[in-house]
Amino acid sequence: MRICIVAEGCYPYMVGGVSSWVHSMIRQFPDYEFIILAIVANRSFRGKFKYELPENVIEVYELYLDDCDWTGDYGKRHRRIKLNNQEHEALKSLLLNQNVDWETLVHLFNEKKFSLNDFLMGEDFFQAVLECYQIRYPEILFSDFLWTMRSMYLPLFHTLKMDLPKADLYHCVATGYAGVLGSMAKIKYGSRLLISEHGIYTREREEELIRADWVSGIYKNIWIEQFKKMSKLAYDRADLVTSLYAHARELQIELGCPADKTSITPNGIDPARFDGLKRPEAMEPDMVHIGAVLRVTPIKDVKTMIRAFAYAKRDVPNLKLWIMGPTDEDEEYARECFDLVELMELPDVVFTGRVNVTEYLGGLDFTILTSISEGQPLTILEGYAAKLPAIATDVGNCRGLLYGEDDDFGEAGILTHIMNVKEIADAMVNLARHPVRRKQMGENGYRRVMAKYKISDMHQTYRKIYETFENIDW
Repeated sequence: MRICIVAEGCYPYMVGGVSSWVHSMIRQFPDYEFIILAIVANRSFRGKFKYELPENVIEVYELYLDDCDWTGDYGKRHRRIKLNNQEHEALKSLLLNQNVDWETLVHLFNEKKFSLNDFLMGEDFFQAVLECYQIRYPEILFSDFLWTMRSMYLPLFHTLKMDLPKADLYHCVATGYAGVLGSMAKIKYGSRLLISEHGIYTREREEELIRADWVSGIYKNIWIEQFKKMSKLAYDRADLVTSLYAHARELQIELGCPADKTSITPNGIDPARFDGLKRPEAMEPDMVHIGAVLRVTPIKDVKTMIRAFAYAKRDVPNLKLWIMGPTDEDEEYARECFDLVELMELPDVVFTGRVNVTEYLGGLDFTILTSISEGQPLTILEGYAAKLPAIATDVGNCRGLLYGEDDDFGEAGILTHIMNVKEIADAMVNLARHPVRRKQMGENGYRRVMAKYKISDMHQTYRKIYETFENIDW
């Protein structure tokens, strides 16, 4: 069976998290051929892989959401298109989000050759936007609305024009643009479609938009609706939709996914990787070492972590914070974090960059994660495998990992609210001052990960899923 993995903004350009999961999945199933269909912002990412691709990856395709219009021959005028009535009604259904005729849209954009630039600036798109404006948004300035719609639909139309590789199964690691590609394959080729959501894509985009300063007022709602309609398409077309934990499944159903399509498949880690861990020489035995395994990006809210550490260190002077992970994904934000550490005069904050985490876990006393959005963090599970408790914000499945969902192992850490410096600082002080409690929490976490979150269990589950898709005559 040939499987096309469709991933947005992660594998194989970023390390950790979902990327690690994808890499592990491909390596675990050498008897299947994999195609990577990677979605990135622009051509600056082209070929810049952070992973050595496994031998069973036979092809890699890239989709650039913010790309130039390459339609037409060089030096010649781009081809234009005039929509027929069915195509115009399909476009209007998309803009109004009313019984969207995705089949007509897929055939229009994927099978007809025309310039997206000319289309977005042309009469057909203008008229469809005008009708949408008159029905739903007559109170706002039309010119602003028109340009917003052009910028919002450009990446979706680029996606719909993608020349899809053929595969037996399309395994999308999110809804969004990845889900659109998988749904296109279902429409064009009649292929099977599996969606595995690590975080709920629509909710993550909604959280980002609410906090964003580049969009305001009613336009936030318009953008949020755009992501919802793309996710609804994926849910409608998918044969199976997996999530990592029960509440995520509930959110999927709330967002329109049929309940009978849903399944829970928790993350997994390899506990054997964490056997025999040793304390690195660089980690002084008289210090309390806190480990943060993450990408230094805004969504991980490293600044709140640094501020909380500064307050905690006033009460527990022998605290030391190790921030382990790449700093090149958002270099401006990383620089702001470095500057904050310098401004607050915190010599005991160490940015290690990208490292082998197992070389550090043996010297840590507990881990910390202050993200504003998560799915089911592997870093917490890996810490548990090393018998380390965790401090984490109440996002994604962190509550379930720390306090348990269907077990009585007990607390394995301390949960805090997002961006709450005092709560996070108090949690650091609490674990630092109570080594016996810390040790018991670490044991609780270890039992939890061994009972439910082993990678062998996850791979066995996906083996059954893949075999089902392989053996059923669709």
